[in-house]
Amino acid sequence: MQSQKNITMVGAGLVGSLLSIYLAKRGHKVNVFERRPDMRKTQMSAGKSINLALSDRGWKGLEGVGIAEDIRKIAIPMYGRQIHNKDGSQVFQPYGKEGQAIYSVSRADINMKLMDLAEEQENVKIHFDERCTGIDKTTLTAHFENNNDHQKTDVKSDLLFGSDGAFAASRLSMQLSSDRFEYNQHYITAGYKELIIPPGAGGEFMLEKNALHIWPRGSFMMIALPNPDGNFTCTLFLPFEGEKSFANLTTREQVKKFFDEEFSTAVPLMPTLIDDFMHNPTSSLVTVKCFPWVFDDKIALIGDAAHAIVPFYGQGMNCGFEDCVVLNGLLDKHGDNWPAILNEYQQLRKPDADAIADLAVGNFIEMRDKTADKTFLLQKKIEARFNSKYPDKWIPLYSMVTYSPHIRYSKALKEGAKQQAIMDKVMAMPDIENKWDSEEVEKRMLEELKLFVQ
Repeated sequence: MQSQKNITMVGAGLVGSLLSIYLAKRGHKVNVFERRPDMRKTQMSAGKSINLALSDRGWKGLEGVGIAEDIRKIAIPMYGRQIHNKDGSQVFQPYGKEGQAIYSVSRADINMKLMDLAEEQENVKIHFDERCTGIDKTTLTAHFENNNDHQKTDVKSDLLFGSDGAFAASRLSMQLSSDRFEYNQHYITAGYKELIIPPGAGGEFMLEKNALHIWPRGSFMMIALPNPDGNFTCTLFLPFEGEKSFANLTTREQVKKFFDEEFSTAVPLMPTLIDDFMHNPTSSLVTVKCFPWVFDDKIALIGDAAHAIVPFYGQGMNCGFEDCVVLNGLLDKHGDNWPAILNEYQQLRKPDADAIADLAVGNFIEMRDKTADKTFLLQKKIEARFNSKYPDKWIPLYSMVTYSPHIRYSKALKEGAKQQAIMDKVMAMPDIENKWDSEEVEKRMLEELKLFVQ
């Protein structure tokens, strides 16, 4: 066990709560300061949660502190995408090989469970309603103000982690007090609004339970993820401006007309649709990239505070949990040498975070548009067949990201670009629609792979 450190964690979200467990199990004393009230004791505001997709990288993070089985109790496996076309037809697209799934979890439910598990550690304490107002790097003192009585608290520690999300106060404090701090935020043109499909009589699921449902419509889409109580959390992703946009859906009549035209098969399953649409907030989607993540060898950003991404690859939480896995491995490697631990953490994770950020933006186009495209679906069939015959030569990009935690995001991005270059040539072959599963196509792919190796 390492020598005990007093560690301050800014933010008790998913990553902050999990990291506090990792650190506590190594004997460190962790004080976690959370801006929000304790969500386990207060009514959460509706409409801004977005269900999360837990996949292999995330499970690895949970298994590392022995809490995966606790989380499985509140997770639902989704074995593929159920595509709902505009004409009413449906197509199921499996995610990976038989039995492979991603898991739907409520953001609030998993966060509350992680808080419970963190507080079971005798050396973790979570302080709620404490807003970070600044961090003094020189003295390693974090300043907090209580939301209720406005009492101010100064907390000195040996190490500090900023895990307070995409709009992190910890990151802003580092940005203001650091020279040459690089910061970039990019909003996509679409926003989102959360809706619901309630359970049927007796709590039955009104759609296939074990699938992620997508209604792709070109420039926009709606998705639905299952919850244990039988309902589905639906999320409409739609441009803020334009012909079909949130800007043009301001009255109940406009909303009804839009959904009747675009999502006619879903409307009968959504009895509170119009009320939900009018009352739930419309939220934006941002990618955050910054550097450095480590300051004076004693302060580090982690999770969304270091690398917020859009949700379209389902990797935001998984990436944050993988931060914890990598950091934990470096604790094994370097012992008490925290400068080495934090700097190698930054060196390893920065390129991977940038890679999954770019992949996530690209996957928005795939989900809203290409999942209904015949050429795209044919390409996926060719890749799946080739992977089944040559698993050591070809792992589809989605599988590299979702089911292969031993493959870094940055490598997956590079391999995916190589694969797409090959598939562009394959899909241009004459009569590919009829000979997609032929020896000729297989031979062409093998030849193209050899050219990349040379």
